[in-house]
Amino acid sequence: MDHVPQLAQLLSMTVIAAGLLIGLGALGTAIGFALLGGKFLESSARQPELTPMLQTKMFIVAGLLDAVPIIGVAIALLLLFANPFIGSLK
Repeated sequence: MDHVPQLAQLLSMTVIAAGLLIGLGALGTAIGFALLGGKFLESSARQPELTPMLQTKMFIVAGLLDAVPIIGVAIALLLLFANPFIGSLK
């Protein structure tokens, strides 16, 4: 039996999935950072005395926001280099 067409289709769809994972994760994070930065500047302009406390909280949220694309890249690398779906081809 010839599994080359199925394998080629699986690998091409895996590459598309990895691209979407990385691209959409980066897009969502960029939108999140834009909203976070805008709200931080807005709140700092309203109450300048709270800026140090708000800045600390902003950096904590920014660190959590960075986890999204990092997890996406990790899943994409898993799919590209150790694809668990290849074993299901029969």
